[in-house]
Amino acid sequence: MIRNIHIWGPHMIGSDIRRLFKGNRTNCTKEIVLCMADHFEPKWNGADAEIEKSRVNRWKTEYPKFADKHRDSSGRPLQHTWFYAAEQYNPDCLEALASLCRLGYGEIELHLHHDQDTPEGFRDKLEKAKRDFSRHGALITRGTPTRYAFGFIHGNWALNNSRGGKWCGVNNELKILKDAGCYADFTLPSAPNESQTRISNSIYYARDIHGIPKSHDTGRIVFAGGGVRGDLMLIQGPLTLNWSRRKYFIFPKIENSSIHRNYPGTPDRIRLWIRQHIHVQGRPEWVFIKLHCHGGQEDDYDVLLGKSAHKMFSYLEENFNDGEACRLHYVTAREMFNIIKAAEDGRSGNPSQYRDYAVKPYICSEASRPHSLEEHDGSAA
Repeated sequence: MIRNIHIWGPHMIGSDIRRLFKGNRTNCTKEIVLCMADHFEPKWNGADAEIEKSRVNRWKTEYPKFADKHRDSSGRPLQHTWFYAAEQYNPDCLEALASLCRLGYGEIELHLHHDQDTPEGFRDKLEKAKRDFSRHGALITRGTPTRYAFGFIHGNWALNNSRGGKWCGVNNELKILKDAGCYADFTLPSAPNESQTRISNSIYYARDIHGIPKSHDTGRIVFAGGGVRGDLMLIQGPLTLNWSRRKYFIFPKIENSSIHRNYPGTPDRIRLWIRQHIHVQGRPEWVFIKLHCHGGQEDDYDVLLGKSAHKMFSYLEENFNDGEACRLHYVTAREMFNIIKAAEDGRSGNPSQYRDYAVKPYICSEASRPHSLEEHDGSAA
């Protein structure tokens, strides 16, 4: 049987049935908003300083050339979000990623592993990470006044002590994260891990219930005109069963929006991502696809920077970016949150105009790099 499907299966199957009967009732252009959330751990598998540096330098040298070959509907290059592991902080490595951000290729957010922690210990780790990262212009916004802000991914999937005390220990993480400046969590989906929530394929607000682990197991769906309805927004990636790929010719493979060496982004998966139709209720034409990867692992470079990755993004651009039926938008995690907030506030039209809607760009984000091909060609000042 598929591990822990009793947790996440009922909601997922119910959503599939509802979509089957509703069909596609969107009569206008479908806007595909895609974010790549990288659980970036340059010290993965106990790497020494030389390997750690080489992993980061590979992204620094190869990603701009790769991203420039893949443009969205506005001509903007592919965006990447490095959720950098805070406990692995290395100023040289983080500065290398910040240089990519300054060139307009993505943004840096916060990833954290901890175990048997306390609320006080967790707060201290977040505050240290904010100070460390802000030295490079990350996690601190431009404008007056500047402020700390960040998206979060929990190491080992154990958000809010959702793995029985392992790799966490803190039952009130949602409230602590919000108080520290976290605008949204991007950890899920984690299936088949036991930390996967009962709610799936959704954007929702979770409540931090005092003393209760995994209080984000359920929540209140974000909808247009709804406003904030909980402690922290959770932005989930697609989760379903892929019946076109089966184990022992019987059991379907789990589609959990992870891009890795044994599961590259192929056409059958891309169609499943779109079919899950993750959106803000009341704004069905804006479809949000959050994928995740581990960019610090050499074995995954082909599916993130090589031929397999080129095939994936080329298929998206060729089949879901005609400007009539679909438009494709490459965004960072912060920009995805901003577009969601705009939808929540009842905004409509081209979602790309809301990339900086609520949380302003970070200091290390690009300030002058052109976003469109027209601007790139010099037709705009």
